[in-house]
Amino acid sequence: MTQATTRLRTRTQARSLTAGLVGAAPSLVVATVMLVIVALVVLVVPFLPGFNPYTQDLASAQQTPFTSGAHLLGTDALGRDLLSRLSVATRTSLVVAFGAVLISMVLGLAIGLVAGWRRGRLDAFLMGVADVQLSIPVVLLLIVLVAALGSSTTLLVVMLGLTNWVGYGRVSRSIAVSLREREFVTAVTAAGGSGWWVVSRHLLPNVLPQIAILAAFEVGTVITIESSLSFIGLGIQPPTPSLGGLIADGQNYLQTNPALVVLPALMILMVIGGVQFVSQGLSARRSRR
Repeated sequence: MTQATTRLRTRTQARSLTAGLVGAAPSLVVATVMLVIVALVVLVVPFLPGFNPYTQDLASAQQTPFTSGAHLLGTDALGRDLLSRLSVATRTSLVVAFGAVLISMVLGLAIGLVAGWRRGRLDAFLMGVADVQLSIPVVLLLIVLVAALGSSTTLLVVMLGLTNWVGYGRVSRSIAVSLREREFVTAVTAAGGSGWWVVSRHLLPNVLPQIAILAAFEVGTVITIESSLSFIGLGIQPPTPSLGGLIADGQNYLQTNPALVVLPALMILMVIGGVQFVSQGLSARRSRR
């Protein structure tokens, strides 16, 4: 009788917890489903039999999805396996996005915290630089940089990182300014705490939660920009597959094999939607606290 009661309580608690999570943050549930699908494509597909994103087979070109056991999602105009290319393209976009966001986040945090803590002329100068960069469309700036410097994957990550730091800088500065005059900060300063100690031990921990939410949002933004650049031939260069490049290659076959465009576009939507929902869910949970 005791064991039966315990099991019943455990099941009831589990159901209550699940219902609470779904009710409290439905966007996180949707995000989880989207990101699990993306993770399966990126992490599991490379271990499936027949995985090869580069081998051409003109005899098998333009196969539509689910018409061939050898190519589950069909093939492109050169007979390359579409599922394999989707996997590599998605992984490439994620690597570029996370790398660029990391650079932007570190740079923006450093500039924002220094500006917010020091204030004065340094603050005015740094925020002036931010205003100037903010006035220039990011995509236009990237097109100019790519045309001048080239478009290797590493260089693209760096350029995306250096052109997207302003949001992190402004958020970091705003929080640093609001905390600068708080009692716990002035007490540490009065006790002889150095500026580095105050920034690293007291300002940074209070800034990071908001920066993490912004970073989740920015992953989707960077993927959108990278895909747009790849679509017009200025992003990831062949033979490396990219989601924007797959859409560009498939647009000429939209009538005969729409999967060549629809599947990469759907993958972009799932990645962006997943990280956006995560950002919204984290923001909602933080605001409730």
